[in-house]
Amino acid sequence: MGSDRSVIVSLRGLSRSFGNVRAVDGVDLDIYQGEFLTLLGPSGSGKTTVLRMIAGFEVPDAGTITLGGVDITSLPAYERDVNTVFQDYALFPHMDVITNIEYGLRVKGIAKNERREQAMVALQQVRLEGYENRKPNQLSGGQRQRVALARALVNRPSVLLLDEPLGALDLKLREQMQIELKELQRQVGITFIFVTHDQEEALTMSDRVAVFDQGKIVQLDKPSAIYENPKNSFVAGFVGISNLISGAAGATLLGKSGTWLVRPEKIEIDSKSARGRSATGTIREVEYLGPATRFLVDLDAGISLMALRQNTSESATSVATMRNSKVTVSWDIESEFQVEK
Repeated sequence: MGSDRSVIVSLRGLSRSFGNVRAVDGVDLDIYQGEFLTLLGPSGSGKTTVLRMIAGFEVPDAGTITLGGVDITSLPAYERDVNTVFQDYALFPHMDVITNIEYGLRVKGIAKNERREQAMVALQQVRLEGYENRKPNQLSGGQRQRVALARALVNRPSVLLLDEPLGALDLKLREQMQIELKELQRQVGITFIFVTHDQEEALTMSDRVAVFDQGKIVQLDKPSAIYENPKNSFVAGFVGISNLISGAAGATLLGKSGTWLVRPEKIEIDSKSARGRSATGTIREVEYLGPATRFLVDLDAGISLMALRQNTSESATSVATMRNSKVTVSWDIESEFQVEK
């Protein structure tokens, strides 16, 4: 995502406090036209407050918000060319699907025939043809979420804001909706700003991820860079499972000071091939995960590491017997990344 992409939303020095708590602390962020950007972080990190300020539901204490080059910081929510999709869907229970989708167009004074036509197009975009006469209570959670998306998209906003919209869905449906959301975003070409605390959602769908901690963006990058080369120990620990090696034991093991990251999938157990780094230890715990097995190994050097191994039919039957076994773990030196504390 480079300079050839136009900026659709720009945040400068955005701050918001609630009492003595600084929820958002001087956030600067440019969001590009047509991108899928995720605001990722734990509860209380400031990500949702930023989204609500873009939507106009919260007023910043300081800073500016521009949309399409126009300062909208002081505009009320209804005058902003954005729509928001919430986790609880916020559908009108007494209206059928098509009337729910049409609602925003009706408020704008669009003629009945025209708004029905536009609503049917939106219904097709979310793959709910044939459901237009059903009430929300006759739909599954995933279908209600699609209706909420269609209702937002039919207004053709410059930006669609999504506030943890998949949080109420079960795992299988959530994974399906991740794929559908990204496909839909590509299809309509609208900028999506997505809030979640779920790292998998962020990595799966996003063009870029902004990781929040204590009201600040601590890293902004492509999903692969966030995962493979986290900027500091917070990002390394929050996004994925990490082995952080530091201190005297780390210096002995690696022959260098500082804090270093090695992801579990980069570590092999009793590898037959030569690797740049190796150490002996004892397997303390074994976790069978289906497609893979996770091992917690206590190294003789005085630290513990997680290793992740993909299962084969042969290895899956033998992992339970490996607890308390002496093993050699190894990894390539190129798999070590230094991170800030």
